[in-house]
Amino acid sequence: MLGTGTSTGVPVIGCACAVCTSDDPRNRRLRPGVRIDLPAGTAIVDTPTDLRQQALTYGIERVDAVLFTHGHADHILGLDELRVFNFRQRASIPCYGPPSALAAIRRTFAYAFEEGQEGGGKPRVELLPIAPEAFELLGAEVLPVPVQHGELEVYGYRFGPFAYVTDVSFIPEESFARLYGVEVLVLGALRFRPHTTHFSIPEAVEAAARIGARRTFFTHLAHDVDHTAPGDLPPGVELAYDGLVLEL
Repeated sequence: MLGTGTSTGVPVIGCACAVCTSDDPRNRRLRPGVRIDLPAGTAIVDTPTDLRQQALTYGIERVDAVLFTHGHADHILGLDELRVFNFRQRASIPCYGPPSALAAIRRTFAYAFEEGQEGGGKPRVELLPIAPEAFELLGAEVLPVPVQHGELEVYGYRFGPFAYVTDVSFIPEESFARLYGVEVLVLGALRFRPHTTHFSIPEAVEAAARIGARRTFFTHLAHDVDHTAPGDLPPGVELAYDGLVLEL
């Protein structure tokens, strides 16, 4: 887990709440992303705003592919950091995601796709729109899991016994079916109070019970959520934290 925070990160700028001033390292949360080690290489899900810091902290030496969930700032603004991996690997990096996410990337990082002065270099990426159908990536099967983030459709991803679904407020029936049988689930759960575009923790608990994974970890946590007092979570449900390693 490269980052388990919400779009502002935690601590929040200028906030003196108990979580933002906590000494518990689990309450320091960068923008959301995850590294997946696959049989033939390393993929990351999203390019979070904090990708440089995350790569240095967690020793990411190469990125062979990127899977994008959607085009919101906290999930794409680290894309320029891929330049270093371009230099090291001497290759462009394939980037997969829903067409709406890739369109947002093309708009936000227009300089990377235009002819003109290189300056310090441009990220070299190949944008590959995908439909919600299984495909092979780096020696593994990846199954996109479409969910709703408010009015926006975003993709979660399933890798065999593991699934990563962040920024979710509603899971369609077909996508519940795609998640049944996972052993480990990472699921977005913003805070205890309701929110219009994210699961609250009670809503995420209900969804996790229906999916039935052996272990579920909540991510995309706001500064309302304190690791030192996580609340009454059911057995098998935990709060994720930056640096968490899951072995399957």
